[in-house]
Amino acid sequence: MLPVFARVDVAFERGEGPWLISTNGDRYLDFTSGVAVNALGHAHPHLVAALQEQAAKLWHVSNLFRIPEGERLAARLCEASFADVVFFCNSGAEAMEACIKMARKYQAANGKPERYRLITFEGAFHGRTLATLAAGGQQKYLEGFGPVVEGFDQVPLGDLEATKKAIGPHTAGIIIEPWQGEGGVRAADPSFFRALRQLCDEHGLVLVFDEVQTGMGRVGSLFAHERTGVTPDIMALAKALGGGFPMGACLATSAAAVGMTPGTHGSTFGGNLLASAAGNATLDVMLAPGFFDHVQRMSLFMKQKLAAIVDRYPDVVSGVRGDGLLIGLKAVVPAADLGVALRDEKLLTVGAGENVVRLLPPLIVTEAEIEDAVARVERACAKFAQPAAVRGAAQ
Repeated sequence: MLPVFARVDVAFERGEGPWLISTNGDRYLDFTSGVAVNALGHAHPHLVAALQEQAAKLWHVSNLFRIPEGERLAARLCEASFADVVFFCNSGAEAMEACIKMARKYQAANGKPERYRLITFEGAFHGRTLATLAAGGQQKYLEGFGPVVEGFDQVPLGDLEATKKAIGPHTAGIIIEPWQGEGGVRAADPSFFRALRQLCDEHGLVLVFDEVQTGMGRVGSLFAHERTGVTPDIMALAKALGGGFPMGACLATSAAAVGMTPGTHGSTFGGNLLASAAGNATLDVMLAPGFFDHVQRMSLFMKQKLAAIVDRYPDVVSGVRGDGLLIGLKAVVPAADLGVALRDEKLLTVGAGENVVRLLPPLIVTEAEIEDAVARVERACAKFAQPAAVRGAAQ
């Protein structure tokens, strides 16, 4: 295999809810969820049944023909969101590529083809294609791949004056994540999002939300922008959309999608029958009464428990951040070392920017499982330092 992943020497053969069982029989509590993908845990019975039923009938016909299951999923997503239309693809990067093309095409379709540039924000991560890497602007990912794709202007996250200054005659829109997951589980103030909406309306720009990681319930509502009180014109989804089956989507208003006519974009596998079955099954579970209330309760419970860890081990971890079950533990020790210590305790987490360890449990996690995870976090922290109470007694 191409050595582009720094893989941990652990492999898994099966999963049960928030648990993964390795090939040697060890049980791990999975608080990565496949990097916010397995939102309903592993082997969720409703998703398994939906995929098995569809797999026995038909897998793929291509988008040369109607796919009623995909049409149903698109209609449900539109009904649950601001959107009028949906384009299905296979990944977050593809979803963002569709968003970028749509934002540019919107301006061209409205007689302003010179408006193609998009404002993005420092610390963002939008994917690993050439265009999405340019949108993210992180040099470590751009190095060695030749000229950077033109058309992106980066400004500091939350800096309204810098954003205003970046708007020019060639600006088409603004792209932002409601929460920067890869960037360290950080977000701008809600007032900043409101200001962006106003700027877009004043200047005829499109507002694009990258909800690849935050969408589909991760922050305690179906979409994270609902928590900001701001509605975008275009939105990217992926990760949890298929509950673990590869699927992405670009959602938009009819006005924003005006230029996307037959032939302007496409995908061989996008919205195939298996993916559509998985997406519909995921929505079945998430739209059931009480689902997001549960996510919010588990979020509060987990944050409170982790805050106590921060109090006891301030030389190891310094804070808890995030929303819903997108939670970041700000590390004082190297986050990579803390991640290894957590894995030694059979708790799986994932790193992020700003020396943060992300905890991304499945949204069906229980209080008992969170208690278990927090106990593992405490044991890992104890390997780095004595609790504050012990240090105080020694002094």
